[in-house]
Amino acid sequence: MLYRNDMRTKARETLFKIIFSSQFVDAVDRSFCAGMYKAGELNEDDVKYCDRVLALVGEHSKDIASVIDGKSHAFPEARIFPADRSVLMIAVAEILYMDDVPDKVAASEAAGIAARYSSEKSAAFVNGILASVIADKASGV
Repeated sequence: MLYRNDMRTKARETLFKIIFSSQFVDAVDRSFCAGMYKAGELNEDDVKYCDRVLALVGEHSKDIASVIDGKSHAFPEARIFPADRSVLMIAVAEILYMDDVPDKVAASEAAGIAARYSSEKSAAFVNGILASVIADKASGV
């Protein structure tokens, strides 16, 4: 599968909104996701991508949270601002479990979403954590 930056940006922003929302309710159901996909004007490939990332985040949520917690020296994962935590969950899932998404692209997109929906400081924070995750992956840690 080829990476298409313009299409994945919309898909990642939609994922961000879904995962962000999920932090404030018991569960996000399929109809909510379908509504978000429609609102984001996602095509079939993007919906499959989103479903795949959501499944990975759900399946590996404890491991992803542990990675984020281990890299966030200033704050435990549970205390990270929900917007930053949401974007980190997406990017860490892509970096660790999706070989068809280049690591640097996942990190760059995550920093962009953090800058857009959180703050410039958040973008640097997200980028720093993801750079460390990528370095560990490259060294086999």
